[in-house]
Amino acid sequence: MWGVLVSWALLAVAFYATTQVVPGFRVTGGIVAYLLAALTFGLVNSVLGPILRIATLPLRVLTLGLFSFVLNAALLLIVAHLVSALSVDNFLTAVVGAFVLSIASALLNMIVGPILRAAVT
Repeated sequence: MWGVLVSWALLAVAFYATTQVVPGFRVTGGIVAYLLAALTFGLVNSVLGPILRIATLPLRVLTLGLFSFVLNAALLLIVAHLVSALSVDNFLTAVVGAFVLSIASALLNMIVGPILRAAVT
């Protein structure tokens, strides 16, 4: 249970980092908006993500995995449509934002995640 909450909080921090790095990628409304965006992104990614990844498997193989960036950008645009506090200017911003978000989230989960998970258990 605590591990899920830690992952959710780290994803919200990754959203904040992405808004600071990528122009045209904005979250308005404070910390609650970042948490809502992270929660919605996690739910959309866990529900629609596997379906879309399986459906686009031949295209991902053909492009040597580069289509994954397009797929993640599409999921991010879906979240921006669902959460009014998240705005993404265009598709290119979504591609760059998805890339930065995944790097920031991976780094946070690799560096800070184990420390926080050990602290709450």
